Amino acid sequence: MIDGIINVYKEQGFTSFDVVAKLRGILKQKKIGHTGTLDPMAEGVLMVCLGKATKLVDMLTFSDKEYRTTMRLGIITDTEDISGQVISTKDIPDFLDNKLILDTINSFLGEYNQIPPMYSAIKKDGKKLYEYARAGIEIERTPRPVNIFSITNIEINLPDISFDVHCSKGTYIRSLCRDIGDKLGTGATMTALTRSEVCGFTMDNSLKLEKIEELHKEDMLNAYILPVDALISDYVRYDIKEKFSKYLYNGNKLFVNQLTPHLDSSEKLQDGEIIRVYFNDEFLALYEYKADEDILKPYKMFLG
Repeated sequence: MIDGIINVYKEQGFTSFDVVAKLRGILKQKKIGHTGTLDPMAEGVLMVCLGKATKLVDMLTFSDKEYRTTMRLGIITDTEDISGQVISTKDIPDFLDNKLILDTINSFLGEYNQIPPMYSAIKKDGKKLYEYARAGIEIERTPRPVNIFSITNIEINLPDISFDVHCSKGTYIRSLCRDIGDKLGTGATMTALTRSEVCGFTMDNSLKLEKIEELHKEDMLNAYILPVDALISDYVRYDIKEKFSKYLYNGNKLFVNQLTPHLDSSEKLQDGEIIRVYFNDEFLALYEYKADEDILKPYKMFLG
């Protein structure tokens, strides 16, 4: 079984689940999970966890992401992207100049409450919203806070507008396009979406499924597999002392004095802080510090 993380280039037409299913067939292993859904019409970076790394999926989905998107003013669809049914069209008024467009787009910088699209995998009463949508049922959705860190490289070629966006986890770019269009008074729908970066990994070092299959057949894929701990380097590393290693392998709680900081540090652990724990230079676990007990408790174990 392969353990690690691979940067997959998801092509248009595939769902994120399609990518996982195809990788299971290529690699002949079941323990595979993706770190953030991309719609079928979208393409770009999809970080996929293999083997032991699947235990990190829930942590990595919380990472910020970067996209390149194009929206078209004057069209509103039921899915909020160009793949859906057109609900209405509007003319673009003459007073809609570049300054007004730029000011409107930039007004979404920072936190705002976004209503997720009906065609999404968010669940309501045990059913996914897109299941209600396909049945013709409109469900009231609760706005969710998202953060738009930056919007750059804006290109205006009406009725189309393209831009790069860096945003928080859980942001729907097609809903951002919808909201910009609503504020401009024209409506809008997303016509293209490319995820360009996740966790510092870009399209430049991503692999299409066809290439992954080719490399696997040639026994060369390991060179493109990132270590299990590659995307969690922000957590401080500690090495367990040899005489206490059995406690680690048994999944026991640990005391701070049973560990040694990998780099000399006088900083004290903070309550709730998560650390990486190694033995003989092998990453084995994540532990969480509990200040009230002055103890480290297992958070995620990667022993086997």
